[in-house]
Amino acid sequence: MTPESAAVREALAHMDIDDNPATLKQKSRDFFWYSPVLKEKMDHLVGDFVVAPRSEEEVIEVLKTCFAHNVPVTTRGAGTGNYGQAMPLRGGVIMHMKNMTKVKEIHPGRVVVEPGKVVRDLDAETRAHSGQEQRMMPSTYGTATIGGFIAGGSGGIGSCRWGALRDLGNILRIRVVTMEAEPRILEFTGEDLARVSHAYGTNGIITEVEMPLAPAYDWIEFAVGFTDFMDGARFAYDLAHQDGILCKLITPIEAPIPFNFFKRFKGHVAEDQSMVIVLVAPHSLDGFSAFLDRQGAPDIIYRSDASTFERTPGHLAEYTWNHTTLRALQVKPSVTYLQVRYGGEDPVAQVARIREIFGAEVLQHLEVMRENGRIIFAGLPIVDFSTEERLDEIIRLHEDEQCLIFNPHRYTLEEGGRQKTDDRQLKFKKEADPKGLLNPGKMIAWDDPDFSYDSMYAYPHMKQPDESEAA
Repeated sequence: MTPESAAVREALAHMDIDDNPATLKQKSRDFFWYSPVLKEKMDHLVGDFVVAPRSEEEVIEVLKTCFAHNVPVTTRGAGTGNYGQAMPLRGGVIMHMKNMTKVKEIHPGRVVVEPGKVVRDLDAETRAHSGQEQRMMPSTYGTATIGGFIAGGSGGIGSCRWGALRDLGNILRIRVVTMEAEPRILEFTGEDLARVSHAYGTNGIITEVEMPLAPAYDWIEFAVGFTDFMDGARFAYDLAHQDGILCKLITPIEAPIPFNFFKRFKGHVAEDQSMVIVLVAPHSLDGFSAFLDRQGAPDIIYRSDASTFERTPGHLAEYTWNHTTLRALQVKPSVTYLQVRYGGEDPVAQVARIREIFGAEVLQHLEVMRENGRIIFAGLPIVDFSTEERLDEIIRLHEDEQCLIFNPHRYTLEEGGRQKTDDRQLKFKKEADPKGLLNPGKMIAWDDPDFSYDSMYAYPHMKQPDESEAA
């Protein structure tokens, strides 16, 4: 621990502090190990100590104290992100939001809540209070926090109806604290939300959010089988266009992913059987049944309200989005994944072309999303990893086919997105974090405005293995 961090720890000793080496290491990590590239480069990273504020006032005290001593602050929720976004590149303080979990207000169509609330618990509370649920949530809803979802997420369960998290209306208000000599409390709505949403906590600490709600349903879960994956992809695309059928999730998954990696489906799914997971509202069951008939009555592998499984597979949402990757990694640790946008005139044709190019090296896993009123696919394919060079080539070949890659093998905001500066976020960082102490190393535009993106960004102040071992 540096002398500066030691001084901060002493000043904050009255707070919830943890510097036990084992828990400190655990709280300094997220799911960066999904990427073999990031695992090699970031496995050693660790903060100096963890502080868990209990209120906005304590958040202000932490930031003010760290500012005075020039100590970096990396904020985290449950650490379910996959890009090293919650990992301390320069050490310093880990600010854990686990104690800030109050649901402050619930109204028709909206909820006001502190950032550390676990999404599943928030959903349970709004359901019990007024029969409402979250419009959108990550597949890690059982452990992920609502603040972490806003700071690092991009979509999830519900995106087939509501689009991406940063689309207008999907976040109503964010309250943040700046990191200055005298921290300010600011609130953002409308267009200004983009300043701090999906900014990894690089330019403000979220202390309260207001999110939209929708009527809650006991969703009926289906796993529909297809002998040809492209039939399943077209089925999903056509289903998403049925405006009268209310779905919360539509997920095509290519064989043999379900057979190889979905353990609780063993004996129920064939090796050559692809699957489309669907969550449909109870009042839409008749319409969905009619749609199935139109499609030639494909095989129903599983239906949650009429299960023939001796042991149910659990919630099918936990087989989708990045849970698909997690289940694959639990069986075959050598695989990895990509994040792809199939948003051309015919996303199904784009997927077919990618399958022609890569075959089994890149197994398809798609998520239906809405984008500006159109249906697109978000791809989270399972990649048979060999080398970093081949992974970069796979990315380039996707881009040659006009498939946008959001690279999960990079830890910066720009490289994981569109490889350009978000001027709104950079401008606000200059106002809200003048010393650059909030989650340093994650915004290239702050550190190196002339970076060319011709190689992976290497943050020059990243804590090295020998330093972390000596700390």
